[in-house]
Amino acid sequence: MSVAESIIASAPTLPWFGAGRFPLYLAPMAGFTDSPFRRMCQEQGADVLVTEFANAEGLVRGAPRVWEDLYFTPTERPLGVQIFGGDPALMAEAARMIVARLHPDFIDINFGCPADKVTCRNAGSSLLRDLPLLEKIAATVVQAVEIPVTAKIRIGWDENSIVAPDAARRLEGAGVGALAVHGRTKEQGYRGDADWAVIAAVAEAVAIPVIGNGSVDTPEMAVRLRQETALAGLMVGRAALGYPWIFRELKAGLEGQTPPSEPSLAERWAIILRYADERISLEGRDPATANLGGLRAMFKAMVKDMPEAAALRGALEKVQNRAELGECASTHLIKWQNKPSSK
Repeated sequence: MSVAESIIASAPTLPWFGAGRFPLYLAPMAGFTDSPFRRMCQEQGADVLVTEFANAEGLVRGAPRVWEDLYFTPTERPLGVQIFGGDPALMAEAARMIVARLHPDFIDINFGCPADKVTCRNAGSSLLRDLPLLEKIAATVVQAVEIPVTAKIRIGWDENSIVAPDAARRLEGAGVGALAVHGRTKEQGYRGDADWAVIAAVAEAVAIPVIGNGSVDTPEMAVRLRQETALAGLMVGRAALGYPWIFRELKAGLEGQTPPSEPSLAERWAIILRYADERISLEGRDPATANLGGLRAMFKAMVKDMPEAAALRGALEKVQNRAELGECASTHLIKWQNKPSSK
């Protein structure tokens, strides 16, 4: 048995794979996939959750608020905590600290974020240009903790450097237990179509579970990807923002059932109001006086595809508190209550 095979054989297992299972992950999205939103997606069928990413250096240096962003409830399991960074020693120490304090089900390493504020630190998708360092970071984290370690990558830095299959083999050899692959390059950001041919090639290149990510938004697409590729699961990101019901629709399709009807406009607004209430409660603020300005980006994401969404986003820019958010919902519902809930 080779060293790589020995590492893989001794790695902790991820029980949500195998035996006919095909888990649906909620993708971690900075500023959006906090504990209240994760729980809403879990209620609708998300099988595995991952926290918003944390800066490993910030954790080790004791930066304020970092631990707050990693908060999760016991009901959110199975759940992984995602970290990013470019220093193997700091990444390993951050992983150890997280396991000791939070006891997640797995540690996830972000090798895919395209944001300049991350890549300028030689982290995220920047490491797709330095596969030896990417491999070293993964191996160091795997050796530092006794729980499974997973990773997420993009297919490459740009269209001229598609390295995902090579990166996947290196990560497998380092002991990573599963790999999520976003089918766009760093340079694409979130524009254009995901390259599912590359994702499928990654799934064929390694023995560990590969989770596909990129514009999965219909049951038909989910079924086709399961049938035509070696993927072990799917990850849903932006399609879930404001629409956690996407998970129940995908799951119904994968189980050969007729997808349930779309939620009503009232149900969609109820989720938004519930999200606001849970965030206020989580932060220990007074509902009567809490300023919701910091949640506007989330509110605007949650009304996508609603009738007159552009005007609605403009109205949400002016919302200051819970009462005004409720008034915005009531006004919109009165106008559109007998019309379709989306588009």
